[in-house]
Amino acid sequence: MSSIRPLHYVFKVGDRNRTIKFFKNILGMKILRHEEFEEGCKATCNGPYDGKWSKTMVGYGPEDSHFVMELTYNYGVGGYTLGNDLLGITIQNGEAIARAQKEGWEISDKNVALAPGGYKFPLLEGTSPTPDPVQKVTLGCSDLSATRKYWVQLLGLKELAVTENQLELGIPGAQWMLEFKKVGPIDHATAFGRIAFSCPASKLPQIEAKVKEAEGKILTPLVSLDTPGKATVQVVILSDPDGHEICFVGDEAFRELSQVDPKADDLLAKAIEADKSSEWFTKKGLTKSEL
Repeated sequence: MSSIRPLHYVFKVGDRNRTIKFFKNILGMKILRHEEFEEGCKATCNGPYDGKWSKTMVGYGPEDSHFVMELTYNYGVGGYTLGNDLLGITIQNGEAIARAQKEGWEISDKNVALAPGGYKFPLLEGTSPTPDPVQKVTLGCSDLSATRKYWVQLLGLKELAVTENQLELGIPGAQWMLEFKKVGPIDHATAFGRIAFSCPASKLPQIEAKVKEAEGKILTPLVSLDTPGKATVQVVILSDPDGHEICFVGDEAFRELSQVDPKADDLLAKAIEADKSSEWFTKKGLTKSEL
């Protein structure tokens, strides 16, 4: 399926302010857009929560040409438990290493920076050979054979390399890699994320039908999602053999939806300033739950 395009990885974040500082001040990414929602997403973009939440897209450039990060924040949740599903997102940006060291940000001797919540970002020295410093997404898996069958034969990603414990996949025309490492049974815990791709909207029913025919798991059948004041997009949410969530979205509408918003920084700053959820919990003698 050469028409698919990698878009973003979805993270759940409990400390929005500190998380944004990591992506901006350490990794050097930009705020691309910010959106607030009064109720949970029909496609569970913010996880299995019905309350108020926000979505902040960050990256090194527009999602039309860069793989970016989607940070979802649920106002009533202060943190999440990490599993072994997301093993890391590799960034080639030597400046990020220098910034982490200067800021005293936690970084291992192998240059792995930890984002708030414990998410791992291996940092490579030097300048990226491609316009986008995001080099690869690494996920855990329990059975490389089943993973290969699903992602290569069913979804159509290109096999780049395979060993006994590792599988590297790519997409024609995209300087980006999806890597799977065998780590045993996968525990997604409560911080479980989601990887997103786009394809022509006309292909979405075909993807859904193909997965059904293969008796694969469909988490959210083809549905339309609204964003206040922006384009409506169609999505279908799948689950691979290890339970990794995969979102396919119609490319045409998504390109309109994902345009960089010049007001994104201000919108986010105002949302953070107006967020009194922690104070509300404190007044009640409670703390935001960590799930």
